Amino acid sequence: MSFETKYQQWLEQEGLESYLKEQLENMNETEKEDAFYRNLEFGTGGMRGVVGPGTNRMNVYTIRKANEGFAQYLLKNVENAKERGIVIAYDCRHFSPEFAMESAKVMATHGIKAYVFESLRPTPELSFAVRYLNAAGGIVVTASHNPPEYNGYKIYDETGCQLVPAEADQVIELVDSIEDVFNISVKSEEELKEAGLIQIIGSEIDDVYTERVKALEINPDCNKKDLKIVFSPLHGTANIPVRRVLTECGYEQLHVVEEQCVADPNFTTVKSPNPEEASAFEMSIALGKEIDADILIATDPDADRVGLAVKNPEGEYVLLTGNQTGAILIHYILSQKKAHGTLPAKGKVFNTIVTSDMGATIARSYGFDVVSTLTGFKFIGEQARLIENTDYEYVFGYEESYGYLIGDFVRDKDSVQSVLMCAEAAAYYKEHGKTLYDVLMELYETYGFYREALVNITLKGKEGADKIQAILSDFREFTPVTVAGKEVVSVEDYKESVHTDLTNDSTSVIDLPKSNVLKYTLADGSWFVLRPSGTEPKAKVYIGVISDVLEKADAQVAKIKEDVLARVNEIIA
Repeated sequence: MSFETKYQQWLEQEGLESYLKEQLENMNETEKEDAFYRNLEFGTGGMRGVVGPGTNRMNVYTIRKANEGFAQYLLKNVENAKERGIVIAYDCRHFSPEFAMESAKVMATHGIKAYVFESLRPTPELSFAVRYLNAAGGIVVTASHNPPEYNGYKIYDETGCQLVPAEADQVIELVDSIEDVFNISVKSEEELKEAGLIQIIGSEIDDVYTERVKALEINPDCNKKDLKIVFSPLHGTANIPVRRVLTECGYEQLHVVEEQCVADPNFTTVKSPNPEEASAFEMSIALGKEIDADILIATDPDADRVGLAVKNPEGEYVLLTGNQTGAILIHYILSQKKAHGTLPAKGKVFNTIVTSDMGATIARSYGFDVVSTLTGFKFIGEQARLIENTDYEYVFGYEESYGYLIGDFVRDKDSVQSVLMCAEAAAYYKEHGKTLYDVLMELYETYGFYREALVNITLKGKEGADKIQAILSDFREFTPVTVAGKEVVSVEDYKESVHTDLTNDSTSVIDLPKSNVLKYTLADGSWFVLRPSGTEPKAKVYIGVISDVLEKADAQVAKIKEDVLARVNEIIA
């Protein structure tokens, strides 16, 4: 069916909300095509899209359709799904409360009890609540750090982990089988509440979750009173839980960016509500300089990512990358547990195929296995489940994209846990005369200068989606011989599940789910990865380098970036 036909069906739909009809009537041809040329798809972070009318948009009808498919999946695959129920949380974005309640209504109409948080909550608390309530699954209405015009929908299994591809594909098949989104039966909220099928939850979950997070402290008696922290939730859901945890753990000099503690769906004070972006720290840096803060911390709107800025020797604030923060946390956790005699005999650390090797090198120096998964924290959550009831213990998991998990009572990245551990590390090292910047430099001197870069190539709409696929197809068909003056020695094609050693033309199987990702390793050990974003209209280029000299490492990153982007620009020109 053409996008024009779909558009006309929506425009002529009887009973369509007036605000949706008005938006349809004001669309130009390009907007019509982008709104209807496809259905919203599940990616690494679930389903995300611009809010508005259309099959490729987030609205009450696409939400109903997604929930109808998920409800059918739960009833078919999860024992006692109706009685166990589903937990639903949401963030501060436009229509998040409405989409959350609409999700609850669809589930409850199927007889699946819906536990809905009374107000906005962090994504990791949803993951915790699914496990704590022994629910059949979970839903979070969020678009994480996407721009304000977006919203999204993430689904969780009974272990509190986002659905991995084998499960998500079953949901997608059920969702795609629904042809008429306007004919999904939904009972009223009042009727479902009276029947006990929708139950509002809140502080009873908050309290238990908070205590579990606080129990992660390794050095609870370190000097916390002298550590000056600036914290910003970037208008999102971490505001209350992070401030509560830090305050109850004894951090007395906690200063917040008050303007960014407001739950604002437009994220008015930032260019992007993403702690990966330097611009997100502008107000935090200003406050930090005013009070001479030791550490600046920012979390994204659904509170699963956290970014840090720390002082360098010149007293300026330096933003750490996700790889650098991950390496510091691994070092702190393992070194301190070793000092306390609490290191597990057999432990595993988890990262992804685009994460720096630095953290893995540190973990291996302590004798731990390191497992690399595809991008997407659901794969780390899955690995945590797989080692349950084995000789191995979960030690730490992280992604380069600012997501970390210390305690696996949550099965998603958790900024509340991460903020607490970052604060503790900063307090501990300050007590010993060091900043986190000093610690990072010591790690570089010990393990090598690992440097990385991430390039986001934004390509919007159907034309942009085609260009992203063209980039991957071109690189897949024509393997580069040299990059940045170095020979390409191996290629990992995760779509074909094949690792090719170009030095001897041998191949081996990659034992991971299929994904449209290409990784190239160069003769000097540096590498780059190409993949389409699962949540945004972007092609991503990841670069990793190691050298014995910092300047050499940075120069090699720049050379790889220049060569790869030159080819990318030729492809999309």
